[in-house]
Amino acid sequence: MGCVSTTSTIPSLPVPTHAARLREALLAADFTADGLLDLLGAQAYAALARSETVPALRATRGDSPVETLVRLFLLQQDVPAARAAAALPLDEALADGWLTTDVEDAEGTSTGSHAVVRATVDVRPYGGPDGEDWFIVSDLGCAVGGAGGIGKKDEGVVLGVGGASTTLAGITVRTPVATALDLGTGSGIQALHAAQHATLVTATDLNPRALDFTRLTLALSGAREAELLQGSLFEPVDGDTYDLVVSNPPFVISPGAGLTYRDGGMAGDDLCRALVRQAGDRLNDGGYAQFLANWQHVDGEDWQDRLRSWVPTGCDAWIVQREVQDVTQYTELWLRDSGDHRGDPDAYREAYGRWLDEFEERGTKAIGFGWITLRRSAAVASGAVPASVVVEEWPHPVEQPLGDTVRAHFERQDYLRERDDAALLADRFVLAPEVVQEQVGLPGAEDPEHVLLRQNRGMRRATRVDHVAAGFAGVCDGTLSAGRILDAIGQLTGEDPVALRDRTPQAIRLLVEEGFLTPAGAGGAEAPGGAVG
Repeated sequence: MGCVSTTSTIPSLPVPTHAARLREALLAADFTADGLLDLLGAQAYAALARSETVPALRATRGDSPVETLVRLFLLQQDVPAARAAAALPLDEALADGWLTTDVEDAEGTSTGSHAVVRATVDVRPYGGPDGEDWFIVSDLGCAVGGAGGIGKKDEGVVLGVGGASTTLAGITVRTPVATALDLGTGSGIQALHAAQHATLVTATDLNPRALDFTRLTLALSGAREAELLQGSLFEPVDGDTYDLVVSNPPFVISPGAGLTYRDGGMAGDDLCRALVRQAGDRLNDGGYAQFLANWQHVDGEDWQDRLRSWVPTGCDAWIVQREVQDVTQYTELWLRDSGDHRGDPDAYREAYGRWLDEFEERGTKAIGFGWITLRRSAAVASGAVPASVVVEEWPHPVEQPLGDTVRAHFERQDYLRERDDAALLADRFVLAPEVVQEQVGLPGAEDPEHVLLRQNRGMRRATRVDHVAAGFAGVCDGTLSAGRILDAIGQLTGEDPVALRDRTPQAIRLLVEEGFLTPAGAGGAEAPGGAVG
C-alpha cells in the first residue's frame, strides 16, 4: 500500500466509452507486461516496481509508441501531442478523459506541434494467469511500491496492484462458479480475476471512486462488466449468497480511520473479525471465502485461539500466519506508508505515540498478517461432521499460485474425517509430485539422525519422519493398500506387523493432511499379514 499524491485535489475519472479502441492501441504497441520487460530490461522493470522511475526514464528516451505509453501512463510525464497521437487514438483518449492537456496551438486544437498531453490515471499492464494481457487502472502514482505517502487529505485515492493484491489473487480457488463477490474491490484486480471463472461478478466498495476504477479496469482489460455496489462490508449485497467471496480489506490496525484504502475504522482487528464472522452466512454450500487480514497478538491470549473464535458456524477454515511484527515495526511501516515520516518531526513523534498508546491500551504486543480461507459445508452446518479448523504459522517461501493447493487442503480434510484407522489402512496412496527425501546427520555417519520429506511445490512443507514412514511414503504408487505396505515393511525389518498397523496410521494421517500423500482409492477391510511380491 502507499502512493505519491501529485495533487491535493482528486481529479475526475475517465469514462470507458472507447475503452476497446484504447485497448487495441495498447496491445498493438506491445504495452503489455512482457513488452515492458523487453523494453525496460530486468533492472529498470524491477526498479519501477519499487516506485523508482529514473531507470525507466532513461530506457524510454526514444519515440516508439510503447516508449510514449510508458512515459504517459507509468511515469506521468508530459508527452508531445503528436507523439501521443502516434501511439493511441488521441481524440478519443482526450474526449473520454484518459488524457488531458492545457496547451493549445494557434488554431485552438490540442494536437499542434507544441502541444503536450498528460495522463489522468495510471494504466498498468498486468499479466493474467493464462497469459492474458490485462490493465489495472488506478490513481496517478498509486500503482505499486510505497515510496511516498498520499497524505490524509487524499483519503479517497485508489491504489493499483501491490504485493497484497497479487498474494490474494494467487491463493484464490479458481474453479468455475456461478457467482463471485469482490468485497472492497479497489482498482478491481480481484474482480478481474473472478470474471474469468464466474458467471456473475459483484464488486463492492465504500469508496465510489473505487467502483469507477473497477469499471475502467474491466473495460480496458476486455473483461465482462461486473455488478458494482457501494457500501461497507456485506451491507450492499442485502442477504445474497455466493460461491466465492474474496477481499483484500482495509485491514491496517490504526488509531482512527484516516485513509479509506487501508484503515478499517473499527477498533483493533474488529473489522477483519466482523468480515470473517459475517462471511459464513454469505456462502453457498461448498463456497469459499478468502481474505487477507491483520490480527492482534494480545497479552494473555493465544493468537491461534483468537482466530479460531472468528470462524463462523457451518464452515471449515484454514488460517495461515505469514508474518508477525512487533508494535514498533508495525507502527513505523504504516506511518511511512502515509508519509508522516516526511513531515514535521514533532508531528511524526506525536503520531507514533498515538499508535503505541492504542496498542498499549489493548494489550497488543504484536500484529500478525496472513491468509484466511473459509469453506461452507452443509455437513458441518448440520452437525453431521465436526468442523476442520486449521490455524498455523508458515513464514517460509511458497510457490504461487496456491489456489489448487487450498482446494486440495479441504478435500484432504474431508477424506480424513470420514475414515477411521481401519479404513485408512485399506486405502491406497500416491506420493505427491516433487516430494524428495533428505537425510540429516553427521558427515560419515552410517545412519542419519533423522529423515525429512520435503515438498518442492505449493506450500513447500518439510516434515520429519521415522524410517517406517519414510519407507512407506517411498513405495506409495497407488497399487498396494497401506496395510499391505506396512506388512511388507514388517517382514523386511522384523517388526510386528500388528504393532506397525497400530502405530503408523497417525503418521499416515499427517502425511495426507500436509499433502505429501494423495489418496488413490479405497479397498475393503484388511487383516494384518500377507506378503508383497
